[in-house]
Amino acid sequence: MATKKDQTHHEEQTDQHEPPAEKEGQDDSSLNDTEDADQGASEASPEERIAMLEAELAQQKEKYLRIFADFDNAKRRHAREKQEWFSTAGKDVVLDILPVVDDFERAMQMETSEANADEKLESEGVQLIYQKLAGVLKKRGIEAIDAYGMPFDDAWHEALTEIPADPEMKGKVVDVVEKGYTMNGKLIRHAKVVVGK
Repeated sequence: MATKKDQTHHEEQTDQHEPPAEKEGQDDSSLNDTEDADQGASEASPEERIAMLEAELAQQKEKYLRIFADFDNAKRRHAREKQEWFSTAGKDVVLDILPVVDDFERAMQMETSEANADEKLESEGVQLIYQKLAGVLKKRGIEAIDAYGMPFDDAWHEALTEIPADPEMKGKVVDVVEKGYTMNGKLIRHAKVVVGK
């Protein structure tokens, strides 16, 4: 059997629960009011939204074009480097062969000046071998630099010494000690020359 004291206590607990319910109702309505205010502030007219979206689109388009241009430049640079690498891929081997070509040329010059009949036959054989070698080199894009009588150019020539020369040969190559060579248009060995002064 419930006493008056228990009933009073139960009513007090019920009363205590009611005010929070009222507060919750108040809080919910105030939250809704705040959200409505935020929406009203953030909502823009359709024209303003279109302008904002167009500005964002233009920004993204510019970013895309920059990235595409960077990629295109990198692709071209890579293709150019690859082409250069292929054009001079055998450079080291050719540089090792060129001294042999030089020796061939020196040997042929000596044989033609001092040769008798038997030696001339040998000389013709050496010339044939040299021509074959020169043909192979030319086929691979290796060409000798024509230096004699040309104005001295340190991009193509390496001056070993200067000697007195006729006025028309001043500053020009008067003798080639060692031929220079290019490979597919790129210099691989400077011509060693004597310059007139």
